[in-house]
Amino acid sequence: MHTDNGIVSPIRATVETVQAAAAALADAGMAVTTARPAGIEQTFDLFLGLFAADGGAGIHMLLQLYGTTELSPSLQSVLELVGTHPMSTAQFGGLMVQWDMFRSTMLSFMETYDVILCPTCAFPAPPHGYSYSVEGLRSYSYTQTYNLTGWPGAVVRGGTSPEGLPIGVQIVARPWREDVALAVAQYLENTFGGWKAPSL
Repeated sequence: MHTDNGIVSPIRATVETVQAAAAALADAGMAVTTARPAGIEQTFDLFLGLFAADGGAGIHMLLQLYGTTELSPSLQSVLELVGTHPMSTAQFGGLMVQWDMFRSTMLSFMETYDVILCPTCAFPAPPHGYSYSVEGLRSYSYTQTYNLTGWPGAVVRGGTSPEGLPIGVQIVARPWREDVALAVAQYLENTFGGWKAPSL
């Protein structure tokens, strides 16, 4: 398990939620170790590079397909973040090599573990629109890491923020081991009670 990916440090409640999930698995007889895969601090730059490689051309194409040119403020923020200059073929080729090395390093790390427990996001649910800011996207780098690897993962509620918002715990397993991710997720959900209706 790890609670900080070296990109955005989570709030204390998020750290405590992941630690409580790890303790619950240790109480069930699993060996729990604190370790962070080498190289995950590259996640956001790699994710953003892949997303922005075409300079926003893919987003504009989708807008044309749907017959609209009017952008929501959130989508406008994404396009400003992406920029308008696509990568050259050589730059994109280098990015693909970097991505392949990232996945190879991650796979080597996972040889000695069955699952990784970590935050889903650095913070509880943010206000609408925040997710499309640079800060918002960086806070989601905890899930971006495993989007880049393509490994099976699950998220269960493990705690609650001081404001009453749910805090998720991310469970990531080795390639092709969805059964392991789901088994751990089910155990943690049963232990912590799963989804709870918010108090209004």
